[in-house]
Amino acid sequence: MVIALNLLKIIVGFIFLIKGADFFVDGAASIAKKLGVPELVIGLTIVALGTSAPEAAVSINAALTGNNGISIGNVIGSNIMNVLLILGITSIIKALPVKRATVKVDIPVMIIATIAMVAWGMVGGKLTRVTGIVFLVALVSYILYLLWYSKNTNSEGEGEGIKMVGPWLIPIFVLGGLFVIILGSRIAVDGASHIAEMLGVSNRIIGLTIVAFGTSLPELMTSITAARKGSVDIAIGNIVGSNLFNILFILGITSTIIDLPYLAEGADFTIDGFVALGTAILLFLLVAKHKRLDRKGGIIMVASYAAYFAYLVIQK
Repeated sequence: MVIALNLLKIIVGFIFLIKGADFFVDGAASIAKKLGVPELVIGLTIVALGTSAPEAAVSINAALTGNNGISIGNVIGSNIMNVLLILGITSIIKALPVKRATVKVDIPVMIIATIAMVAWGMVGGKLTRVTGIVFLVALVSYILYLLWYSKNTNSEGEGEGIKMVGPWLIPIFVLGGLFVIILGSRIAVDGASHIAEMLGVSNRIIGLTIVAFGTSLPELMTSITAARKGSVDIAIGNIVGSNLFNILFILGITSTIIDLPYLAEGADFTIDGFVALGTAILLFLLVAKHKRLDRKGGIIMVASYAAYFAYLVIQK
């Protein structure tokens, strides 16, 4: 009976995720259409910030309660999963063309931000308040660039599969869709975690798989839904933007609240930081030449995540 109830939670959670993603993507794409802003910019800002909400809640709450190891581990783990698993799965389902600006600017900015995160942690052993200020200033500078980019880019013909939403319904679609996505991810993770506990799966494995995947479910469903509806720029921008927000905004905010050491709670995040950097570089290498992330690239990404997960299990 208990297992059946938790299975029902998982099913209900995924229904919420699917329907919430539909509303959220339609609302976000409608904003782009109404304002004449490229979908890539919407994906890199509104959608990215929205789907990063679970990571932000976990990291900021962890910082406030003194669990600083969770804060940095959550961001690094999420960034690895976003690129290798979420973008990998999305591109296996549907090949994703990538804009020149994304290859030349957005992905390199993500790489630079990751390098800064890793280097700062290695040199000082922790991310400090100074780190947070620098990261937040960098985020504001990047957003100013996006505003400039939106004024100098033609956004016609994007997201032709999107259902246009009336002006008064856009906030309901965006905020309501995001709420349903986050609610669905929590319900699904809760059900899956209880089943795993009943089957005797360790808390560490639950954290590395179910919980980590649960906080990335908003990115997964949003990217897949956006790609399916033809808004591929939202799908790509969602992941790149989420990773940037994770580093510059979430770590920026949390490191101004409390120092974030790389050696915390028995875990050394240096190696994981280098893995996050490697995933960002891998994404760049896969899309740099043909401006496209196809099924082959997606398989490479998913296989890479499987290898990383196997390493984590072996190292336990």
